[in-house]
Amino acid sequence: MISAQDQLVVNVFGKPGCAKCAMLNQRLDKMLAEEPRYAVFKKEYHNVLSEDGLLDFCKAECLNPSRIPAMVISRADATGKQRYLVNPAPDAPDPVCKHAKLYNFLGVQTDYSEEGKGLITPKMIQSVLDEALKIA
Repeated sequence: MISAQDQLVVNVFGKPGCAKCAMLNQRLDKMLAEEPRYAVFKKEYHNVLSEDGLLDFCKAECLNPSRIPAMVISRADATGKQRYLVNPAPDAPDPVCKHAKLYNFLGVQTDYSEEGKGLITPKMIQSVLDEALKIA
């Protein structure tokens, strides 16, 4: 369970001028603003073209630079220190996120294959957020 001092963070990795990055941010912002169950989340955007954003991207360890945009869920404690949530079933097939789901941590990255078509859909975002609520 999420303690009173903890908060869940949606870490979004993207870059300026990327239409898919802008779409992920818009979809996520709308979902976080409109869904009361997502009030425990805050969003942090990491521009991977900046030094700080690239450093944060590298710390995520499991993201593929060719699959931007991406999002990874972490838990921030009262001091602000964040730890990524571990994917509880890394080998399990995911009917919503399919090949876009991250293996080690709870999150999703863009799947540019023919099947994925390069979009992180609202259903994928919702699936990851709901999973975070279950395991946090």
